[in-house]
Amino acid sequence: RGLSARGSAGSGLRWRGLVRKACYLGAPHHGAPLERGGHWIDILLESTPYSAPFSALGRIRSAGITDLRHGHVLDEDWGGHHRFSTRGDTRRPVPLAEDVQQYALAATSGRAHRDIKTRLLGDGLVPVASALGEHRDPAFTLSFPPSHRRIVYETGHLDLLSRQEVYEQ
Repeated sequence: RGLSARGSAGSGLRWRGLVRKACYLGAPHHGAPLERGGHWIDILLESTPYSAPFSALGRIRSAGITDLRHGHVLDEDWGGHHRFSTRGDTRRPVPLAEDVQQYALAATSGRAHRDIKTRLLGDGLVPVASALGEHRDPAFTLSFPPSHRRIVYETGHLDLLSRQEVYEQ
């Protein structure tokens, strides 16, 4: 839901005037490696006539799941290309809405920020940098104020919903 909220925030929807705060729990703002890996598995399966029928199984993923490859929030980001086409990250930057207080919470199975689990695995589905809106291209970095960002350690993606420190934040 986090990507959907960001994508519709810029489209002038009426609900925007009703929302004062938004909290993203492990939202893959810049994508999730699991979907990128699934995409490459589909490509490999298509490479031979023997495994090609199995690639059809991978194509039953919803548009919402394929949006997770790079964190697409706008339909226009697909640029008329099929969502299973082989292309890199072609999204346009979508900044945070300025009239809404927004918070980002990331989970990690690691015990500390520099822990190898934190750097490589994140919460098992979403890397910490993606959940916090960090990107190597400053145009894509989401400007969550430091007081609106939190990393919850030794926690999996789905565990964010049941952790006391998440509710306290």
